[in-house]
Amino acid sequence: MDLIRSLCKDDTIFTTKHFLDRLEKREISYDDVLTVILNGEVIEDYPSAYPYPCILMLCCTNGNKPLHVVLGTDGTYLWLITTYYPTLDKWNNDFKTRREEK
Repeated sequence: MDLIRSLCKDDTIFTTKHFLDRLEKREISYDDVLTVILNGEVIEDYPSAYPYPCILMLCCTNGNKPLHVVLGTDGTYLWLITTYYPTLDKWNNDFKTRREEK
C-alpha cells in the first residue's frame, strides 16, 4: 500500500475513458477517489489481471458513503479503472465481502 499511496500524484495517475464516464455517470468526485486510494483498504486483489495487477479498494468518503475504486499499477504508474458505490444486493453489510450468487 505504501507504493500505491506514493504513486497517488497527478503525474503518475492515468484514467481511462471508462473510468471518467463512470465518475460522471455515478456523480463521484475525483477527490473522493483520491480519498479511497490514500486512506482506504484493499478488499480484493487481482494479481493476474492484464495488463497489470489490480486491486479493489474501499473507503468511506467525506459524505460517509462507502466507495469502491479499482486500480492497477506497474509499480511506476497508477491506472484508475472504475469506481462505484457498492450496493447491498451485491455486497454484505461491510461492503468488503461479496454476496453469494444464488
